[in-house]
Amino acid sequence: MSYFFRKMNQKEAEEIAYNWNYKGVYSFYDLEADEEDLVEFLDEKKRGNRTYSVFEGESLVGFFSWTYKNEAANISLGLRPDHTGQGEGLRFLESCLEFLDSPAVTLDVALFNGRAIRVYEKAGFREVYRFNQETNGDSYIFVHMEKTAEKSIRRSYPLGSNDRLGDGSTFPTD
Repeated sequence: MSYFFRKMNQKEAEEIAYNWNYKGVYSFYDLEADEEDLVEFLDEKKRGNRTYSVFEGESLVGFFSWTYKNEAANISLGLRPDHTGQGEGLRFLESCLEFLDSPAVTLDVALFNGRAIRVYEKAGFREVYRFNQETNGDSYIFVHMEKTAEKSIRRSYPLGSNDRLGDGSTFPTD
């Protein structure tokens, strides 16, 4: 079965935020685990036109969003908890990338999430660097990964910068 993408509405955002609870170490991804993430996810204006609910048939099974930074789309995605660890990750990611249709894509993933990192690598992403980020009341190591047909994406920020998302408005036009 294929996935269907629809701009996320408030009801779907609340369903994901309050009812998607992951088990074990993956509870890190519960939106309620970080107040700042929760507030941003529930704010329709902050979600903008680049946050989508992903359906399989009539069932909400995931979400997908992106912003633009340095000629690349920086993506964020999630599968409903009962769909994780079932071998669906690669198909879900590839569907998201096809929907996005961007020549250069980046993402940030917690280092402890080896399951997701393996999926990203199978899809052609490669690790660029690691960085520390304060979130969920602690400091975590994240892996910045990219997938592009060209060489490494040009960077205009220092490697120590935590500004990885940009304002999401448009591709740079320089």
